[in-house]
Amino acid sequence: MHQALYRKWRPRTFEDVCGQEHITSILKYEAMEGAFCHAYLFCGSRGTGKTTCAKILAKAVNCESPVNGSPCGVCAACRAIDSGAATDVLEMDAASNNGVDNIRDIRDEVVYPPSLLKYRVYIIDEVHMLSGSAFNALLKTLEEPPSYVIFILATTEMHKLPATIISRCQRFEFRRIATPVLRDRLRFIAGQEGIELDDDAALLLAKLAQGGMRDAISLMELCAGARRRIDVALVNETVGLTGRDAMLRVVNAIADKNYEALYAQIHEVVQSAKDLSVFWQDLISFYRDMLVVKTTKNYVTYLDLTDEESRQLTEVSARFSKETLLFHQKLLDAALITMQGANALKRVSAEMTLTRMCDEALNTSNEALLCRIARLEEQLMSGAWRASTTASVAEDIPKDTPVSVGEETLKGETVAPVAPSAAQTTPKKESEAPAKRTLRPLRVWAEVVARLTAQAPMSASFVRNAQAYETEDHKVLLRFDNEFSMMMLDRDDTKDLLRGALSVCLQREVRESDLLCQIMPQTSTGCAIDEIIEALDDAES
Repeated sequence: MHQALYRKWRPRTFEDVCGQEHITSILKYEAMEGAFCHAYLFCGSRGTGKTTCAKILAKAVNCESPVNGSPCGVCAACRAIDSGAATDVLEMDAASNNGVDNIRDIRDEVVYPPSLLKYRVYIIDEVHMLSGSAFNALLKTLEEPPSYVIFILATTEMHKLPATIISRCQRFEFRRIATPVLRDRLRFIAGQEGIELDDDAALLLAKLAQGGMRDAISLMELCAGARRRIDVALVNETVGLTGRDAMLRVVNAIADKNYEALYAQIHEVVQSAKDLSVFWQDLISFYRDMLVVKTTKNYVTYLDLTDEESRQLTEVSARFSKETLLFHQKLLDAALITMQGANALKRVSAEMTLTRMCDEALNTSNEALLCRIARLEEQLMSGAWRASTTASVAEDIPKDTPVSVGEETLKGETVAPVAPSAAQTTPKKESEAPAKRTLRPLRVWAEVVARLTAQAPMSASFVRNAQAYETEDHKVLLRFDNEFSMMMLDRDDTKDLLRGALSVCLQREVRESDLLCQIMPQTSTGCAIDEIIEALDDAES
């Protein structure tokens, strides 16, 4: 008779349990010292090893020759428990035996000592399913059982247990197993079973398991039924996933407002007989990943991605603002609820939602308005509106026109001139000299210096007194009063840190060619207000 892989490869000792070292180390110590508690409470999500550790503990307390706190597996007690012949170890499913009569039977049995083993062990799985009267019947026995009785309670929903039950037990919280641990375990089992498993497929299966070892092994066994090498394509086909490539196409189509590509993708999912709800959940997860990339610096810590997937996710997330991602996430969540309530409207709901995501003007909610405002702010900060309104005027201005601040002309760099004022657009006589142009002071310079100070205080001391300006073609010009300070800007990675701070504050990429440096004697008072007034006076003259 075939035995499921998750049962075949269930750990037999504490050393075999994966990802729960914080629990197994304590249980092993208690087994070595013989200091067992009268009641244990194992809580955590499914497939993390609660029942497995309960069975190992039942063997450890009764093992005739334990090895470093783990059962030997060869003595009569261990063999009897493994085969299910030990009547002193009782496992009860509270989901189907949740009445007060079942607990009364246990209460009546504990008065008798074990027949063959040293301890009588009661393993109550899904204990949160017991009725209120059953919990009341268990209270006194759980608090003061005979010295030869041990209770092990296991649950996935600890919040449903009465506080009186929790306080009488030694509680252990089982964590979700890390994705790398699941991946390595799958590769080990696949090697032992002769299953060909790709590394990327093992990683995908580990992600889909969401921290549960049983789910991961069951999914691998399901894919192995195809009798061919397990790769990412086979996993997607077997589980019904659309794949990250499809998610990338959908998200890029939303950014490009490509309605045809979106309708084509939905049509492909429907025609392939895949569940549209699964596709939608994958899309929600992809948006979550993009939001993590946009809001955190060390996003690799929170996302299980390959280097290529990380690069792709970074590129596509740069096309959206945080406000837009949150707005889209709300639309996706609402559409998923609609899909779960009416199967016949899944396709309609998906298509209409994607259409609304492409154009915020089609939605009058506060979130949609916030997206549009954020886009306007971004354009104002990046100067895109000025580029569009002054393009025709800038074409008439010679590229080599000198730029001046106050009464001084900046030499040595070709800087694009600002747009002329209304008075300067009047026709000029041929004998007139070209008008002087004014640079705009960089308003976020103080914030840039503060960011640089937090990262490199020594480097920031050399640029703190520099004067910063922004040119019409969005270059940043730094004026130093001495050559030494400008020379120190090229020391180590100071310039890269400075460009990074400028990119964050300006909300756009500042490339190395966008950063200009010059040595200019300071003739002004150094006050930003005075510089603005001088610039306005020059524009009016």
